[in-house]
Amino acid sequence: IFPRKKPANTNTTAVQQYHQQNLNNNNTIPAPNWQGLYPTIRERNAVMFNNDLMADVHFVVGPPGGTQRLPGHKYVLAVGSSVFHAMFYGELAEDKDEIRIPDVEPAAFLAMLKYIYCDEIDLAADTVLATLYAAKKYIVPHLARACVNFLETSLSAKNACVLLSQSCLFEEPDLTQRCWEVIDAQAELALKSEGFCDIDFQTLESILRRETLNAKEIVVFEAALNWAEVECQRQELTATIENKRKVLGKALYLIRIPTMALDDFANGAAQSGILTLNETNDIFLWYTAAKKPELQFVSKPRKGLVPQRCHRFQSCAYRSNQWRYRGRCDSIQFAVDKRVFIAGFGLYGSSCGSAEYSAKIELKRQGVILGQNLSKYFSDGSSNTFPVWFEYPVQIEPDTFYTASVILDGNELSYFGQEGMTEVQCGKVTVQFQCSSDSTNGTGVQGGQIPELIFYA
Repeated sequence: IFPRKKPANTNTTAVQQYHQQNLNNNNTIPAPNWQGLYPTIRERNAVMFNNDLMADVHFVVGPPGGTQRLPGHKYVLAVGSSVFHAMFYGELAEDKDEIRIPDVEPAAFLAMLKYIYCDEIDLAADTVLATLYAAKKYIVPHLARACVNFLETSLSAKNACVLLSQSCLFEEPDLTQRCWEVIDAQAELALKSEGFCDIDFQTLESILRRETLNAKEIVVFEAALNWAEVECQRQELTATIENKRKVLGKALYLIRIPTMALDDFANGAAQSGILTLNETNDIFLWYTAAKKPELQFVSKPRKGLVPQRCHRFQSCAYRSNQWRYRGRCDSIQFAVDKRVFIAGFGLYGSSCGSAEYSAKIELKRQGVILGQNLSKYFSDGSSNTFPVWFEYPVQIEPDTFYTASVILDGNELSYFGQEGMTEVQCGKVTVQFQCSSDSTNGTGVQGGQIPELIFYA
């Protein structure tokens, strides 16, 4: 939090030498007048971090077989944490020279001590959850908030389900909400991630119940079966069909199997073996019969998410001469003030009757491709825009410019936008536009192609 400043008129080499000794486990500083090397109390206090010098307590941290013995100074710890204050100076304080802490990882405990001693927050992706646990346990709120901010910044479809489980455990509603935003918008990526299989049963149920989950039901079904297989391993069960159904329990009925496309059900769920013969027969009747049987499964489709459309032109037109494509790129840069998920672009079509277009769409950040797709769309001759989708929505972070590009092939007498806006307010999201150097076909802020960004927020 506080950047380290070089002390004025001191031997810099000596300071660095002592600091390096301090970082090495349990090194003391034997040199006389080491205090004179550090001009502030914070820097002198930092010398004591992970240092046996004047230590009046030791912690044996970590589970059996993975412990680490760490020195501490009661006064410093009590100033940094009310839990340590009660432990050392409270009415029920115990005068122990060694305290065992089996439920905290050594690296996380060290990260917490570094904050208490040095006012420095040093977080890493592989230890941040354990550090958050330590900060919560010892009531170090500013470190806990920094951990949550770190997690929110690194949040993606790959880790959203695991972080959802942890955020509920740690009672962090803001992080929980952020996790749901990612899971809803990028549901198929989240459900296919390795982390999905690591969640607990309660989190699995909450995801399967989710009304706004933006995924095909066959993907939800396959993800649940993958989770069940891993859960069998956790419970030391053979991963048979019977055991998978056993570990899923009533959660199986939260999968909206009757809402699947008939092909998905017939080629997937019906042949998986996870359903009983009666369930399979009843669901087939549900698809085809006038008098539908009663089902234990939820039969109402999920609402999913309604995409928002940011239109950047105030009018559109077409010329008597043609808007030529010839393999050239139409491109625009944009930035948002809140995290959103770009699902696709709205594109213009033919201005002289119906026509089919081929579109290669692409989304980049600093030259790195984040999403692309090649698809066709049909234009009915109107000035409407026609959606072209990415395979999966792409997560867009705030206050960073991204490049949207398209290469079109089709009828060259097409509509194009005019009176473009540099800033558009779309719901609660503000979108800014600027010209892109990738644009080689005339598209810019004031006019051209890519009239709409389609996104979830």
